Amino acid sequence: MKGGRWSKFWGRQYSYILAALVITTILLWSWEENPVNSIISDEDQFLKPPSDTSVDKLDDTSESLNTNVGLSERYSQSQLGKGGGKVEEIAVQNFDSALNASRFFSERKDNNQISTSINEKKECNYAKGRWIADNRRPLYSGTKCKQWLSDMWSCRLTLRKDFSYEAYRWQPEACDMPEFDGSQFLRRMQDKTVALVGDSLNRQQYQSLMCMITGGKDRPEVENVGQKYGLVVPRGAARPDGWAYRFPDTNTTVLYYWSASLCDLEPVNMTDPATVVAMHLDRPPAFLSRYIDQIDVLVLNTGHHWNRGKLNANRWVMYVGGKPVKDRMLVQMGNAKSFAVHSIARWVDSQITLHPQLKAFFRTISPRHFSNGDWNTGGSCDNTMPMSQGSEVNQDESSDSVVESAVKSTRVKILDITALSQLRDEAHLSRYSSKTSDGIHDCLHWCLPGIPDVWNEIFYAQL
Repeated sequence: MKGGRWSKFWGRQYSYILAALVITTILLWSWEENPVNSIISDEDQFLKPPSDTSVDKLDDTSESLNTNVGLSERYSQSQLGKGGGKVEEIAVQNFDSALNASRFFSERKDNNQISTSINEKKECNYAKGRWIADNRRPLYSGTKCKQWLSDMWSCRLTLRKDFSYEAYRWQPEACDMPEFDGSQFLRRMQDKTVALVGDSLNRQQYQSLMCMITGGKDRPEVENVGQKYGLVVPRGAARPDGWAYRFPDTNTTVLYYWSASLCDLEPVNMTDPATVVAMHLDRPPAFLSRYIDQIDVLVLNTGHHWNRGKLNANRWVMYVGGKPVKDRMLVQMGNAKSFAVHSIARWVDSQITLHPQLKAFFRTISPRHFSNGDWNTGGSCDNTMPMSQGSEVNQDESSDSVVESAVKSTRVKILDITALSQLRDEAHLSRYSSKTSDGIHDCLHWCLPGIPDVWNEIFYAQL
């Protein structure tokens, strides 16, 4: 009897031990398959994104950003203004959190090899490459594209004698860039609307695109459809806020709308001609809100209007959450610009969800080349020798970190033209512009044909 009881006891012990070994083996196998998710839920993994945020400014007309401290942290160091303070605090905290989450999600994807699989074809970086001479350039005539090209931007109509800047093309390092074909562009954009929205540099890109599509030739059959988009000359104005033309053969519309800040601008007092204008940093331009469902391809830009002089001249007052911004950190030009750029990028991304046909691009800032002063203090750009600063761009990251950060983890693509344009200081209007006063150089806008043509070639390739 005693021996029988011990036999039963050890039999049970061996059974328990065997069961434990089986369970342990299963757990170890599960851990090897997915070591994080077997312990921590997906929600818990994203509870604590990194606290550091780095947002740099590029536009030298803007105030600098403190790249070592996030906006929300710096905001907490300042005193909240009365009235709109709490609204601003929430907005800035949301902005900073979005930046942090964007970076964290991207890093997590890289760590898990989701977006950077070795089997996945790497997307071409069109911004990395070199300028090379090409006697087939320019792509259109600077004297004959009169239907689309403003005289003030056609350097062939000025006293300038050297046009060597026209004879170069951009060659990306690791990929071929297709030749721009206007007829092919229209066929690809059949029954679509292409919209460029931004400042005067986007207007230059728009005029360049129209000249490239038509080869610089008059196209009398192209229909002016500006009225359909409210692009008419307002009372007392010299020109409309933009232009829109439809190519009837393919039913393709190409339009431009002027929005220097990419913010909604709303007069505070509609009955007062001298009223200040609310510049809503957290709202898209009213034009985009109204017509986004009719746009198939969108190109955005902003940058050079983010300076105190421009805001004061336009009587623009910054608003967030429907109230004037009082916080001294957010009203700094670099911070305000970054806030607005991230806001419009997130809004456009949300619209892609609602309108899946929409393709969106955010063009990086076009560089200025003033030396020995600014436009109103004797600054100049007299160089006429191409490639005097070099011909290659070797960096992988964009020189415009604000736009690069804003589009990260969105479906908005970056149209990165900053570093490659930085090498072309000889291609500006300089002192030859027919619209500037004697002695004043334009080292911001470009001669056309010229550098914006390359922006459109890269845009065409990315489509």
